[in-house]
Amino acid sequence: MDFVQNLVTTFNFILQGVWVTIGVTLVALSVGLVFGVAMAMARVYGNSFLQAVAAVYSVIVRAVPVVVIIFILFFVIARFVNLSPFWAGSLALGFASGAYQSEIFRGAFQAVPPGQMIAARAIGMSKLQAIQSIILPQAVRLALPAWGNEATLVLKDSTLVFVVGVPEILRRAQQVSARTLEPFMAFSVAMLLYLILTLVTTQVLQWFERRYRLQM
Repeated sequence: MDFVQNLVTTFNFILQGVWVTIGVTLVALSVGLVFGVAMAMARVYGNSFLQAVAAVYSVIVRAVPVVVIIFILFFVIARFVNLSPFWAGSLALGFASGAYQSEIFRGAFQAVPPGQMIAARAIGMSKLQAIQSIILPQAVRLALPAWGNEATLVLKDSTLVFVVGVPEILRRAQQVSARTLEPFMAFSVAMLLYLILTLVTTQVLQWFERRYRLQM
């Protein structure tokens, strides 16, 4: 009976971190999407300077561990800009994800037949108008499978924000483990919750992929 009661108490406490984990993931994916699309457009359609900036961003950020980026944002940049642990961790994850998303969208932009840009320019559209109205909608649909994989990776990487004290699932599991001295129970509950979140995320994204698959 004590075991069941402890399990329920542990589950309820760690469950409160689910919304924090979801919030971190959504913010990181949104920030990463903005950086990713912008850097991909710069790599494919920008001038030589923009291409160089986007390439350097992609290479350097992907070479640096995400936890280092979190520490830099929280312990250095947050000294000048008022950032809570949640926002510091989420923005750092987004900044890191943007480098990976830039490669996803770069491939998607390059997969769109170049003749479409030529045709758009021929009827009087500017390059930016052609990208916004013709190229980008197709690129987003082409990027969905790879972007779905990145979304699940960001969800799992959200565990890293516990290093700055964000009370997400892993942080709460760690607190329960330290208080009850029952790490197996605490981290098993955390594992179950991450498994559920990952499976739900995968199913939702696969539905979007099937619905909006682009027939080339």
